[in-house]
Amino acid sequence: MNSPTPVTTSPPAAAGTEANAGQPQFAGRRAALLISTLLLGVLSFQLNASMVTPALPQIAASFGLSADSAAPVQSMFFLAGAIAGPVIGRWSDFIGRRAALLLVLGIMGAGTLLCIAAPTLPALIAGRFLQGVSSAVFALAYIVLSENLHARLFGTSVGIIAAINGGIGGVDGYVGGLMAETLGFRSIFVVVLVLTAVAAGCILKIVPKGRPRGVRGAMDWWGAGSLSVFLVFITYFVSGGSAAGWTVPSTLGLLAGTVASFAAFWMIEKKRSHPLIAVHHLRSRQVWPVIATTVLTLAGIFAVINFTVVLLSQDIHHGFGLSASVSALLFLTPAALIGVFAAPLAGWLADRRGWIKTLRAGTGLSLACAIAAATFSDNQVAVMIAVASLGIFYNGFFLTAINGLSVLLSPKEAPAALPGINGASFGIGASLGVVIVAPFAAQATSAGYATALWISVAITAAAFIVSLFVAAPKGESL
Repeated sequence: MNSPTPVTTSPPAAAGTEANAGQPQFAGRRAALLISTLLLGVLSFQLNASMVTPALPQIAASFGLSADSAAPVQSMFFLAGAIAGPVIGRWSDFIGRRAALLLVLGIMGAGTLLCIAAPTLPALIAGRFLQGVSSAVFALAYIVLSENLHARLFGTSVGIIAAINGGIGGVDGYVGGLMAETLGFRSIFVVVLVLTAVAAGCILKIVPKGRPRGVRGAMDWWGAGSLSVFLVFITYFVSGGSAAGWTVPSTLGLLAGTVASFAAFWMIEKKRSHPLIAVHHLRSRQVWPVIATTVLTLAGIFAVINFTVVLLSQDIHHGFGLSASVSALLFLTPAALIGVFAAPLAGWLADRRGWIKTLRAGTGLSLACAIAAATFSDNQVAVMIAVASLGIFYNGFFLTAINGLSVLLSPKEAPAALPGINGASFGIGASLGVVIVAPFAAQATSAGYATALWISVAITAAAFIVSLFVAAPKGESL
C-alpha cells in the first residue's frame, strides 16, 4: 500500500509564513488570543448552521410556503461549504491565511445581509449559499494553528476548534428555535452578522499576514473548477438517489456526471505544473486513507446519531415513544456536550501519545459504541449510553485526530490542500450514511432500526480498517 512517489509532509511544528519567518511562534497570551480569534471565526459558521435548522418551518411560513420548500436553505448552505473548503483553502497558500479568512468572512457577511433583507425565499437561499462559503474557516483555522503554535500546543488547539464542529453542546439549536419563535428568524442572522464583524476585526489584528513559505506557482483554477463540478455532481447524486431512487434516469445521469467530472479533475491535475493537489499525492498513504477514513466514519456514525437513533427514539410503536424535544435532550445533547470537553483532551493526548494512536482509538471505540447500540437497539438506556459515549470517541477523539492529521500529512508544497478536501469529505460522508440506512430505518419496525444500525456498524468497521493505512506524521512512530 505504499505510495509510488514519496510525499513530503508538513512537520508537526509550525511552518511559519514569509511575514513572520524567523520570529518566535505564538506562546502564552498571544497563543490564547490566536485560538480565541479563530474560535470566533468558526463560531460564525457553526451558528449559521445550527441556529437556522429549528427556524426552517418559520422561514417557509413567513414566505407563505410549505415547510419542505425551505430545504434548500440548508442544502445550498452546505453545498457552498463543500466547494469552498478545498478551493479557498488551497488559494490561501498563495494569498495568505489572514487574507483568506477575511475573504470568507466578508462573503459570509454579504450573504448574511442578503438573508436579513431577503424579500423572497430564492433571495434568502442565495444569501445562504454565500454564507456557506465560510465553511472554509475550519480548514484555515487548523492551518493557522499549525503554522503559528508550538507543536505541544497544536493538538489541544485543534481539539478546541473541533469541539465546535457539532455546535455548542446543543444549546445553539435551542436558542435558535427560541429566537425564531419570539423575535423572528431574521434575528438569528443579525446575531451572526455581529459575531462575523467581531471575528473579522480580531483576525485583522491577531492573525499574521503574509504568504506561507515553500509555496510556489499560482492557484490552479482549472483544477479548482473541475473539483467543484465533481462535488456538485456527487452531492446531488447522493441526495437524488435517496429521493428518486438509484436506477431512475435522473440519478444515473448524475452518476455519469460524477464519474466524468472526477475523471476530468484527475486528467487536469496530471497536466498542471502546480496542481490543486498532485495525482501522486492522491494515491499516497498520506492522502487517500485520510479522506476515506473521514467519509466512512461520517457515513457510519453520523447516521447512527443524527438519523436512525432519532427515528427510533420517537417511534411510539416500535421505538421509545419520546417527543422530539425529549429525544434531543436524551440522545443528542449529551454527546454534543461531552464532545466539547473531550475534543481538547483528545488533542492533548495526540500531542503526547501520537496522532495515529488517537485516530485509531477514536475510530475503534466509535465502532464499539455502534456495535453496542445495534446489539441493544430495543433498550433505551443502553442506546443512550452508547450514543453519549460517542461524544468522547467520535466527537472528541476521531474528529480531533482526523482534522489534525489532515494538516500534518498535507503535501509541503500544498499545505492547505488536504485540510480543504478532507473538510468537503465530511458532508459527503454524512449524506452518504443517511442515504444508505434510510430505506431500512424508514420501515419504522424493530427489525428495520436494527438493520440500519448494523449497516452503520459495517461501514464504521470499514473505516477502522482504512484508518490502519493512514501514514504517521513526520517524527511520529506507529
